[in-house]
Amino acid sequence: MSGADALTIAALVRGGAVSAVEVAEATLARIAARDPALNSFTAVAKARALADARAVDAALARGEDPGPLAGAPFAVKNLFDVEGLVTIAGSKIDRERSPATADATIVRRLAAAGAVLVGALNMDEYAYGFTTENTHYGPAHNPHDPARMAGGSSGGSGAAVAGGLVPLALGSDTNGSIRVPASLCGIFGLKPTYGRLSRAGARLFAASLDHVGPLARSVGDLAAAYDAMQGPDPLDPACAGRAVEPALPDIEQGAEGLRIAVAGGYFAGVDEAAAAVAKVAEALGVTRNIDIPEAARARAAAFVITASEGANLHFADLKARAGDFDPMTRDRFLAGALIPANWVIEAQRFRRWYQEQLLALFNDTDILLMPATPCSAPLIGQDMVEIDGALVPTRPYLGGYTQPLSFIGLPIVAAPLRSAGGLPIGVQIVAAPWRESAALRVARALERDGVTCAEIAPWS
Repeated sequence: MSGADALTIAALVRGGAVSAVEVAEATLARIAARDPALNSFTAVAKARALADARAVDAALARGEDPGPLAGAPFAVKNLFDVEGLVTIAGSKIDRERSPATADATIVRRLAAAGAVLVGALNMDEYAYGFTTENTHYGPAHNPHDPARMAGGSSGGSGAAVAGGLVPLALGSDTNGSIRVPASLCGIFGLKPTYGRLSRAGARLFAASLDHVGPLARSVGDLAAAYDAMQGPDPLDPACAGRAVEPALPDIEQGAEGLRIAVAGGYFAGVDEAAAAVAKVAEALGVTRNIDIPEAARARAAAFVITASEGANLHFADLKARAGDFDPMTRDRFLAGALIPANWVIEAQRFRRWYQEQLLALFNDTDILLMPATPCSAPLIGQDMVEIDGALVPTRPYLGGYTQPLSFIGLPIVAAPLRSAGGLPIGVQIVAAPWRESAALRVARALERDGVTCAEIAPWS
């Protein structure tokens, strides 16, 4: 059972081959044994997990359907409210908050689908980072090599799924915080269209950019979790009033009939990143290339908007409790607080123009392919990384290919491959707004054909 995906576990539980309680107990034992090497969890919800598992078994005993994810364990980035747990968001300051009195909307929806919550996961403080090298709680370690980064800011989510502790996890993505860990840890991640999934009960970082979504080791699990979390939510003003549009029934259609192109120019990538995209393009029979205009400027605009919004959200604590922040987070927020208003306004104007340019590309294209990260996982503490023969700062450059797309809200699946050096590296599968199913179809075709690689990782 330790290597089973969520849908397989749910089928076994519904069929009576194993009980949800047995699955929960095995999962909790696995976390206790293996997580000290990964540091992916910040809280384990043992009592909640066993109670939820008993409820699934009781529903089955009554002849009721407990849901499509019956008994499947999952964990959540610790910026999601979980009833009874303090939502610390990777910080020291938020440890002083009272425990949450209710689950975040998408946590509640996954539980309603029968999934069993087992705990909360490590992350960069307030989701500001790409490495999950958290000063307060320690770094999350990459299961493929514990000396390496798991990525961020949803690094605990990536490590827990790739390390086989849970088949499903929830993360958030402002500038790439689902896709970067998915790439470095070798799993699938979905950043849905902005507004598709409710953020109610999640600690926001930059409200106009924040997305929430799942990470998993299979496309089926990714789609099933996404389907369970869909739907309007008046508690999140940004959540679109769209009806549920199930993706899972469509994923076996594959890439047939979809117009796919490789993003060139800024997104061409080098070395292992370029090789990963080339392998995916070859497998899909894609020969068409499209240059995306002004992507470097889009990344700069995303930096400006993210930093200014995040600084504004935390401004009171920056003034009163600067010493209680992770130093790297504090310095980024302080820099954001000093950004001139004129820069922010110009960044927002550019954002609208850039969105129009990208949406126009989808008039004759369904899917764009591009790298998820410029390299595979760097070593923990590695400040500089070599990209195309040049040394660049590790932390910001890990988001070099994700940031230019994040702030215009496109749906994206990160799909994992192996680099020449044996470590994972991801490819982004980008679709037009509200077309998550198209991106998931392509990811499933790559998975089915053995192009992608998302097994449970070994570690020393």
